[in-house]
Amino acid sequence: MTLRINSTGPLALLQDKGRFGHQSVGVTPGGPMDEHAFDWANKLLGNDPNATQIEITLGQFSCTFYAATTMALTGADMQAKLNGDPIVPWQSYAINSGDKLEMGAASAGLRAYLSVSGGFKIDNILGSTATVVRDGLGGLEGNGKPLKANILIRYSVDVSQLSTVFSEPRLRKQVPNRFIPTYGKHIKVGVIPSYQYDDFLPEERERFFSTVYTVSNNIDRMGYRLSGEAIQCQRNNLISEGIALGAIQIPNDGQPIVLMRDRQTIGGYPKIGCVIHADISRLSQCVPGSTVQFYEKELHSAEAELHIQRQFFTSYNS
Repeated sequence: MTLRINSTGPLALLQDKGRFGHQSVGVTPGGPMDEHAFDWANKLLGNDPNATQIEITLGQFSCTFYAATTMALTGADMQAKLNGDPIVPWQSYAINSGDKLEMGAASAGLRAYLSVSGGFKIDNILGSTATVVRDGLGGLEGNGKPLKANILIRYSVDVSQLSTVFSEPRLRKQVPNRFIPTYGKHIKVGVIPSYQYDDFLPEERERFFSTVYTVSNNIDRMGYRLSGEAIQCQRNNLISEGIALGAIQIPNDGQPIVLMRDRQTIGGYPKIGCVIHADISRLSQCVPGSTVQFYEKELHSAEAELHIQRQFFTSYNS
């Protein structure tokens, strides 16, 4: 059975956790910008953690379901309505054939995640369904194209719902309040000193961590450009090297660029450090004009927190 896209808004992409093991040939992993919201959308439905979802940017998305299923919405609040009735994110909802989901504009945050029971059924390209437009890989047809209106996406019928189609209420799950982030106008972001950290003079490093940067209009799935007090590196003639998710490049103008999911795989700008994994999700929900302040994070502490987070999603029963 299928879901029909009625409208996509500015950008809607199919994403799983990402395409790994191919950066040596220039293929970026991609995957969900807000992995925290993505993980919860699958957890609410008991899906495989890698089940494919739709990542919706800025809102104005609508679709019609043509088979019984259960869906979950997480991430930014986009004033969603199900059959005309308002619903809230971070919950699951039982769906009947013919139900229509409509979203308005995001009231806070940038990205929402729509999952269905069992995930959307998409063919893998290099082991993943993740859509990377720049690489022309993944998505519905495998060519990296964003979703368009009037297309159909397959999903499995939720047979557990068939006997209860006309009975109410049906089981609904929601994310505990303590795990629902607030998408504010200012965030603090942890940074692991790395790469060319020691090539920045102590006063430049102090300036970096004390400056409040503004999220510019120049942001996308590849990178977030920030504006604020410029910092400089003593080295400028670097050989291009591999780039990790969250790497903070300092180009010649001294304004930081945080590299995101669809980043290039190599680069030659100095890198003062790397944003910790958990804060990539928070940064991905920042709208232009939001402010960011960095703080130093010890590597082993960041690794331990990431391990705990992943173990939590493996064992937690929502």
